[in-house]
Amino acid sequence: MGYMIGVDVGGTFTDFSVFDQASGELFHFKNSSTPSDPSEAIVGGLNEVLEMKDAKPDEVTYLAHGTTVSTNALIEKKGARLGLIATKGFKDLMEIGRQNRPSLYDLLRQKPVPLIPSGLNCEVGERICYDGSIETPLDEEETRRVVRFLKVRGADSVAVCTLFSFINPVHERRIKEIVKEEYPEIYVTISSELAPEFREYSRMSTTVLNSYLGPVMEKYVNNFQRSIRDMGIRVEPYVTQSNGSIISIKETIDAPIKTAVSGPSAGVIGAAYIGKQCLINKIITFDMGGTSADISLVENCKPQISNERSVEGFPARIPMINIVTIGAGGGSIAKIDEGGALKVGPESAGAVPGPACYNRGGILPTVTDANIILGKLSQKKILGGRMDVVLENAYESITGEICQKSTLTAAQAANGIVSVVNSNMVRAIRSVSVEKGYDVREFTLMAFGGAGPLHACEVAELLGIKDILIPPSPGTLCSLGLLMADTKFDLCHTKIMAGSDENLDLINEQFSQLYENGCEMLDRENIAKDRRRFEFFIDIRYRRQNFEICIQAPDGKLTVKSLEAVIADFHREHKRSYGYCNENAPVELINFRVSAIGIIDKPELKKLPVDREAKRPAAFEIRNVLYQGKTEYIPTGIYHRDDFCPGCVMQGPAIIEQMDTTLVVPPGWTVEADGFMNLRLTYSEVK
Repeated sequence: MGYMIGVDVGGTFTDFSVFDQASGELFHFKNSSTPSDPSEAIVGGLNEVLEMKDAKPDEVTYLAHGTTVSTNALIEKKGARLGLIATKGFKDLMEIGRQNRPSLYDLLRQKPVPLIPSGLNCEVGERICYDGSIETPLDEEETRRVVRFLKVRGADSVAVCTLFSFINPVHERRIKEIVKEEYPEIYVTISSELAPEFREYSRMSTTVLNSYLGPVMEKYVNNFQRSIRDMGIRVEPYVTQSNGSIISIKETIDAPIKTAVSGPSAGVIGAAYIGKQCLINKIITFDMGGTSADISLVENCKPQISNERSVEGFPARIPMINIVTIGAGGGSIAKIDEGGALKVGPESAGAVPGPACYNRGGILPTVTDANIILGKLSQKKILGGRMDVVLENAYESITGEICQKSTLTAAQAANGIVSVVNSNMVRAIRSVSVEKGYDVREFTLMAFGGAGPLHACEVAELLGIKDILIPPSPGTLCSLGLLMADTKFDLCHTKIMAGSDENLDLINEQFSQLYENGCEMLDRENIAKDRRRFEFFIDIRYRRQNFEICIQAPDGKLTVKSLEAVIADFHREHKRSYGYCNENAPVELINFRVSAIGIIDKPELKKLPVDREAKRPAAFEIRNVLYQGKTEYIPTGIYHRDDFCPGCVMQGPAIIEQMDTTLVVPPGWTVEADGFMNLRLTYSEVK
C-alpha cells in the first residue's frame, strides 16, 4: 500500500491528484506552473504533497504525468534542427502539402513555418512500388553521403520517409542502420515504424513532427526522471498519450508526437470514468483552464478518437482523442480592436504575469478580472485562501483598456467580456456536436478545469443543454484522469481490399499480425496476460471515395456474418455523419487497426448514501453578483462545497466555492449533490 499520484501540467497551474491506497482517501492540490522548466513545479508540488500527507517518497507506488512540453515546443518552434531523407524526387513534399486550403477565400493566409531548415531536406536513390516490389534498390553510398552532409550541417535529428514503405519497409530500415553507423548520437524516426499507413504527405508530416520533437522530449523526460529519483521516488513514471492512455518513459522518447495533446486527453478519460459511474452515456466535456478551453464528446462512456489531426498546421497521423482547443481561459486577454469590437483571447496572461487581480505584474484585463468585478469570483482570496486577489487592480485593468476606448461602464465591460468568451466556447462545443450530426440537447455538459464550472451554466443555456455535472474536484480532473488511464498501443497497417467474403482470410491475417505486434509491446511494458484487452477496427469507405470511417470490429476471428455486421455499421455511421448511405454500393477496407490495452489498477471512488432530507448548507457570505442577461447585481449566498452532503438540494442563485474552482449557479438552476459527491445541475427554463 502506498500513494498513487497523477500530475497534470497546465499553462497557469500544475495539478496533483493523490490516492491513498490504504485509507481510500483522494486528495487534490494545485501549484503554480513554472513555464521555463515545468519539472520545477512538479518536483516542488510533489514535495509539498508528500509533506502534507506525512509520507516518504519511496511510498509512491504509481506516478503518471501529463505534459505540455511537446505542444509548447511546436507552438514556440523550439524543436530540433531537423533533416529529412526521402525518395528521390519527393524531398519537397512537406512544402507542397495538399491542394486544399484551411481558409478557402483568404489568399494571404500564411502557411505554417517549415520545420525543416532550408537545404536539409534531402533525397536518396531508391524506389519501392505500390505492391511492395523493389524497382530501384537503395543507393547506400549516396545515403552515406547524405547522412554526412546532415552531420556537417548540424542536424541533431533525422526523419526518414520513403514511398510505399508502409508496404515494404526494407529501405527505411537500412537507411536507419546507415544513419546510426555514420552518426550514432543523432535522433532518428522512420515512417514505417511510426505510421505505417498510406497517404504520403500525412505519413511524412507525422514522421517530421516526431523527429522535430524527439531530442526536446528526450531531454525533458530524462531530466524529469532524474529529478524524481533524486527526490527518492523509485517507481518508473508514466506519461500520458494523446489517445488518453499512459506509456513508459522509453516509449515517450521513441514517439513524442503521441503526447501532443497529453494533458487535455487525461481530463476526457477522467470525465468518461465519472460518467460511467453515474450511468451517463452522452457527455460533452468542457475543460476551461487559465489559458485555453478544451472541448470533447464522449458517447457510450468512450471518448471519440480521431486518427488524424492537425498539429500546428501539419497533419499528424496518430490516434488522438478528438479535442477542440480554443484560446479561452481565465487568463484570456480582452481588448477593443481597431473596428471598435470587444475581443477576448486567444492571447493569455498565463501564470506570469497573470491576470491583473493576481497582483503579479499583469496590467491587461482578463476573463478572471471580469468575473471578480461581476462578483462571481471571490474578491478577496482564491485557491482555498492560499492566493490573495486585488479587486482594485481588476477595475483598473478593465477601465484603462476597455472603458476608456468605449462607452461601457466597468460592470458592462466585465459582462461583455464574459459574454464574448462564452460565445467563443459555444461555437467550439457546436463544432464537436451539432456539426457532427449530434443533438446537443441529449448530452450532459461535464464542466471542469479551474474556470469550467464558473461558466458552465451560462454556456449550457446558450446551447439548450439542461443537465450539467460538476465532479468533486473539477480543477484537478485532468490529474485524476491520469489515475484512471490504462496503457494502450494503437497499431495500424494499410491493406486496401474489397469488403467481400473472399477476402476474409486476408482480413484475419492482417488482424493476426497486428495482434502479435501488440502482444510484443505489452510484453515490453510488463503487462500480465490476464490484464490485457484488445480492440479491433477497420477504416471503411465506399469505392472511389477519398476518406474513410473507422468502424469497430468484433473480437476474435471475423466470419461472413460478423463482416456483414461491420459493413452494416459502416452504412449506419455514414448516414449519421453525412445524412445518406448506399447499402448497395461496394465498399473498400483500407486500414486495419488494433488497440492493445494493458489494464492498470485504478482507485475506486466510493458511493455514499443519499439523504433526501439533507439540509442545505448555510451561506458564509452574501455577495452582490451580476449574472448574464441581468442589469442589476443580485445579492447571492456564497457556500463552501465541503458543506454539501449527498442528497442536498439548492435553488439558484448561489455561488459554491472550493479550493480548485468556483461554481456559479444562476437563477433558474437547481443543484443537487449525488452519492459520488458530484454536483448535478438542472435548468427549468431551457429552450
